[in-house]
Amino acid sequence: MRSVVYPGSFDPITNGHTDLVTRAAKLFDRVVVAVAQDTGKAPTFAIEQRLALARAAVEHLANVEVMAFSGLLVDFAREQGVPVIMRGLRAVSDFEYEFQLAGMNRRMAPDIETLFLTPAEHYSYISSSLVREIARLRGDVSAFVAPPVLAALRERFG
Repeated sequence: MRSVVYPGSFDPITNGHTDLVTRAAKLFDRVVVAVAQDTGKAPTFAIEQRLALARAAVEHLANVEVMAFSGLLVDFAREQGVPVIMRGLRAVSDFEYEFQLAGMNRRMAPDIETLFLTPAEHYSYISSSLVREIARLRGDVSAFVAPPVLAALRERFG
């Protein structure tokens, strides 16, 4: 079974994330969306809500699972029997950080590969932080997130 893990904080999951998961679901038998518990920053949504929102956004994809993880991603990937980590690249500015991360993961776990995918062009500018900021300022983010995520953002920010 070909499996891939797609990690992130998903705070919240956006249409750009969902686009990448949909692309991965066509390439792999099993896609694990791994929601990080330890994000290194104060998340807007608790882990339980980020999991629920991610599940709602990808529920139409039968071969996708959403799970929380803590600690090193490579350890989680090994525990799940997943040999590939997928990361999204929106722009050249993402590449340097992602390249460094991939190198570090390869050093810690040479048996795990990193795959980079790009979202559709109309999602390439979307980020969770921008969506949160627009929602916080009471802007319309309906084009950037799934309806359940939109509802959660409206509830959170009024």
